[in-house]
Amino acid sequence: MRQIISFLAGAMCGAVVGAVAALLLAPASGIELRQQVRTRVDELLAEGRQAAEDRRAELEGQLAALKRPQAV
Repeated sequence: MRQIISFLAGAMCGAVVGAVAALLLAPASGIELRQQVRTRVDELLAEGRQAAEDRRAELEGQLAALKRPQAV
């Protein structure tokens, strides 16, 4: 029981130290940083959607090719 409490106390202290370090060492203010993160997430989502659309078109083309009657 004592080991668990010690571990949790250490984890909490580490989390607090990490949060303070992140705030102090961040290259931009909170608003700027959130905006940069939001912009990057939007870019990643757009890339993911485009990749999904491309893959879907490719698979639909393959499916259409498989459905065509084969000349023997």
